[in-house]
This record gives sequence, structure tokens and C-alpha cells, in this order.
Amino acid sequence: MDIESALKLAEERDMDLVEISPDADPPVCKIMDYQKFKFNKGKKLQKSRKKQATLTLKEIRMSPLIGTHDYEFKKLNARKFIGHGDKVKVTIRFRGRELNRKELGEKILNRLAL
Repeated sequence: MDIESALKLAEERDMDLVEISPDADPPVCKIMDYQKFKFNKGKKLQKSRKKQATLTLKEIRMSPLIGTHDYEFKKLNARKFIGHGDKVKVTIRFRGRELNRKELGEKILNRLAL
């Protein structure tokens, strides 16, 4: 159908000629209410945004001399966060003389990774 006849038909029905697929050959158009089309398109966009998961980064801080109970508790929390789909960042905080014993921090991280 040519453009003139499509526009005339849309005008007779008191509606608009809306281009649906401009990339197609020939372009696809529909006779519909443009305001309703815009509203429905916005609703679809909102739904798709709602479905997108937002990733959050959770941080767990430890010291190299952390107690076993505290370590187990933080390990449990890290697993919960990962189970919920969050990313987890583990920070080992060194203070004073602890800076000389960096291997303790590596041990904690290796133990946590297993």
C-alpha cells in the first residue's frame, strides 16, 4: 500500500499512521493511536528496566589477626551476599607492626577463597 492511501485510510478512521520498523524494506507502518503507542512503549521500557538486576558491591573488612569466630561469621556473611547475587570485596586492614607480616593477610584470603 502506498503512503498516500495509508494516510487517507488513517485519517478516515481518526487515527495516526505509525512507522513500526523503519529498517525493513519496505518500511512497516500501522494505523493506530500514536499516544497509546507511545504509552505502551514506555511501559515496556519500564518493565525491561525493572527486570535488569542491579549489582551491588558488598565489602567485608578484616584484620590479619582476626579471631576464628569472627572469621567464620564474616565468611558466612560473604557466602550469603554471593548467594543473593551481590559481588563481595574482601579488605584486609593492616595497622602498625602488622605491615611486616603480610603473609598473614595472604593466608586469610587463601583460606577464604577455598
